[in-house]
Amino acid sequence: MALVGARSAVALVVAVLLLTACAPWQPGPERSRQHESRPEKRVVASPPAFHQVRRGDTLYSIAFRYGLDWRKVARWNSIQAPYTIRPGQELRMTAPPDPPPRQSASTSPSGSSNPSRSRSPEPVSVSEPTPETPPQSTPDTPAASRAAAPSASDKTRTVAGVAWQWPTQGRLARSFDPSDTRKGIGVAGKEGQDVFAAGAGQVVYSGTALIGYGELIIIKHSDKLLSAYGHNRRRMVGEGDRVQRGQKIAEMGRDDRQEEMLHFEIRRDGEPVNPLDYLPRR
Repeated sequence: MALVGARSAVALVVAVLLLTACAPWQPGPERSRQHESRPEKRVVASPPAFHQVRRGDTLYSIAFRYGLDWRKVARWNSIQAPYTIRPGQELRMTAPPDPPPRQSASTSPSGSSNPSRSRSPEPVSVSEPTPETPPQSTPDTPAASRAAAPSASDKTRTVAGVAWQWPTQGRLARSFDPSDTRKGIGVAGKEGQDVFAAGAGQVVYSGTALIGYGELIIIKHSDKLLSAYGHNRRRMVGEGDRVQRGQKIAEMGRDDRQEEMLHFEIRRDGEPVNPLDYLPRR
């Protein structure tokens, strides 16, 4: 009887070991927490072949949405100054295919020289849009006018021909991340505090059509440079307005995390750049 009991015990231990070996591996609590805390990398979608214009869109906001140079979008769609677009219009978001090569006009199909009969229609070339007069990078307004305008700081830094200043007061809460969906910086402050134009220029977008930016303002400083101000509580300028550096353009609001913060971007030739390379040192 003792021998049978010992054999049963051994068989039971072997069965338990086999079941344990076959069971799927489960991470411990600490390992699971580490895996869950890893930041998820955001994937930025490439521009579509075409974009259908919606009410509130501008050429600049559409190019901004897809990270494109507005001048290229204008050229691809043969849009000339003042770059007017209509709701329902379809805009090409990629370069059109190259036109077919022209046939030689020196000979006709029969071999005789006859330019009037053998010449093929010339392809229509898309001309470069006539650039608008770039706004002054440093305001040449009278001293009294400059003194009357509110400003976040008197400290400036001139980069790429534009005199820049910080767009609002507050600490740098979010740094520039080239892998993020919205590539800019976050300046923390208080809801309702003043937001200023970081440089002189023209407002080319003021609205809410761009998802993830809330109340958004885009200012064109030159043909190459744009700045953007997102998550405002209230916008105080409209499209076409000319603004001076340090002029109040909005009031700070909350971002999608309900944090009191201004989202600020600078785009050069359509590409997001680190605003800290343009703003004055703090």
